[in-house]
Amino acid sequence: MPPIPWRAYLLLTASTSLVGSYVGLSKLLVAAFPVFLLAGLRFGFAAVLMLPWLKKPAHEAPLDARARWLLFLESFLGNFLFSICMLFGLKQSSAVVAGVILAGIPAAVALLSWLFLKEQLSRRVLAGIGCAVGGIALVATGKQGGAETTLLGALLLIAAVFCEGCYVVIGKKLTAGLGPQRISALINLWGLVLVSPLAIWQAASFDFGAPGVLDWALLGYYSAVASIITVWLWMAGLRRLPAAKAGVFMVFLPVSTALVGLLLGERLSAMQALAYGLALSGVLLATWPSPSASR
Repeated sequence: MPPIPWRAYLLLTASTSLVGSYVGLSKLLVAAFPVFLLAGLRFGFAAVLMLPWLKKPAHEAPLDARARWLLFLESFLGNFLFSICMLFGLKQSSAVVAGVILAGIPAAVALLSWLFLKEQLSRRVLAGIGCAVGGIALVATGKQGGAETTLLGALLLIAAVFCEGCYVVIGKKLTAGLGPQRISALINLWGLVLVSPLAIWQAASFDFGAPGVLDWALLGYYSAVASIITVWLWMAGLRRLPAAKAGVFMVFLPVSTALVGLLLGERLSAMQALAYGLALSGVLLATWPSPSASR
């Protein structure tokens, strides 16, 4: 029986759980900072912290045109567009409902990895993906708790789902030739370049004395977790698993988002609790060793 890649599982679980925590806390940040300025500050703070990671290690080959293009797409879709769609979507939805919509990421990853990476999807992985999709269907047909979610907010969050799916698939290609630290630093730098014009535009009319100490502390946490820690954890775990199986671990994102929503005073309905139970069952289905593997 092949060894179980526990380290990869733990890295991916930690990454997506932390992502979910800052998705929930982002509702507090978007109330204190304009969206584009918030994204610009995040990338700017992280760029300073990751300067040592930009240097090419001796064992890595120089970046070719294909690698540069993939790094740009990874940042444009997974950093820039995902952040914008997620932040604007959260302004028009509850953290709990947002978490359930984001549970569709495993299905998006599986579809994109099948289309672009030609990965074969096992029955267990497909069953795990089905659990995530089933959770979304339960919430879509049930009553939603917490803040009101608009149609535009839901559509923006669905767009964020597919942006994150692209992030996983492109990241799988990048990890074949680049280390997790350098990938993290380079895509963050691209994110800073992309959002800077809009961030500067909003900064010109923003009162930087208005946010409190807690707001700045949350911004520091958001910058470190969103741009540095979670990206490194994800890329390090992704190197050892197929993209579709790794994508199943995205279910921990909505689970931790919902927990933060509960801490912020939102309510979790029985239907939503069942949806999260289905999502966690999907992780077990996709990762539990099958009897055929031992044979």
